[in-house]
Amino acid sequence: MERTELEPAVAPAASERTTARGSVRIPQRALERIHAFLVLLTERPVSLYAAAALRIGYGLLYLVFLLREFPHRDEMWGPGSPWTPALARQMFDQSGWASVLTLSDSRLYFEVCYALALVTCALFVLGWRTRAVSALFAVVVMSFHARAIFMADGGDNLMVLMSVYLAFTACGRRWSLDARRTRLQASAKTSDARAGDLRHHLGGARIMLTTVLHNCGMFVIAAQVCFLYGCAGLYKVQGPKWGDGTALHYVLNIDLFRPWPELSQLVAGHHVLIAVVGYMTVLVQVAFPFVLFGRLKYPVLVLLLGMHVNIALLMGLPLFSGAMIVADAAFLPDRFYLALGRLCRHTFRRAGGLGDEAPVGSAPAAVPPQADQSRVVNRPVSLAYVQEESR
Repeated sequence: MERTELEPAVAPAASERTTARGSVRIPQRALERIHAFLVLLTERPVSLYAAAALRIGYGLLYLVFLLREFPHRDEMWGPGSPWTPALARQMFDQSGWASVLTLSDSRLYFEVCYALALVTCALFVLGWRTRAVSALFAVVVMSFHARAIFMADGGDNLMVLMSVYLAFTACGRRWSLDARRTRLQASAKTSDARAGDLRHHLGGARIMLTTVLHNCGMFVIAAQVCFLYGCAGLYKVQGPKWGDGTALHYVLNIDLFRPWPELSQLVAGHHVLIAVVGYMTVLVQVAFPFVLFGRLKYPVLVLLLGMHVNIALLMGLPLFSGAMIVADAAFLPDRFYLALGRLCRHTFRRAGGLGDEAPVGSAPAAVPPQADQSRVVNRPVSLAYVQEESR
């Protein structure tokens, strides 16, 4: 009798657990994914080595650009430019741009600004006080771009955007003087038990804010490059010259973009080749945003690298090509840069070992050199160094 009374009570409980599981399963999965996304966004800075590569690439590219134009600086940006500071200020009223170069018409002021711009680019490449120097680098790029906006070749526009985006990233965490100083301070740091809780919480909030800004900045950089390639490919699809494969033939015959006329004529003579290259260019640019989450992105990046090198050589647009090549580096994972760093260290180590060899014609040693033992001794040191670098 007791058994028959308990059975109806047990059966609904089991059915309730089943329905509860069926109703909670999807929300629980969604909550777990949201939690994982928030952890990734707030606790783990992504692509630190890629951000460092962008910092070094853009800083070095703009430093070389300013050094290259140093003899022509007055004609391009100075008081002696045909586009005078007064004309630039009139255009600023319409476009909304601003430039520190137009704050004074003095030649001395311009020379000081140019020297400070060179120093800022060099410090940005080295990663010294990157958080502040990155903001100064963005001001430098925007000021020079706005001062001579009609002299841009397309690369300046991308440089302006990337310099602003990099100011929000932690691009000085790797391959920088800041990273070296942080490692030295961490090794010499002693624990202080009397540190207050408020300071600890403020430090945690600062780290979280820095991580969020860095991750959002890297996402915006990747999205910007995807939009750039996608829009460029879709615009090409709409053009009849790209559709019939003759667009590159006309590009190679524009006198304004022919730094090497003989080379351009040689390439333009291969009609089938330039038609195939034109179709491949459109295909790669349109497909670029859709291949980023698979292994197919690596051959696509190689094709884009070749395309930009050809643009720099055949069309005379090195700044634009360099800016695009550096932007593509944002899509390489950190393991690629770690492997590249290990390869460079191994190459330098071998090159240093070759310099220690005995000179030619010296007396042979009585005992053969123990090459294998030296490798065994040096291996733990190199592995420890790599592990420290990866952390």
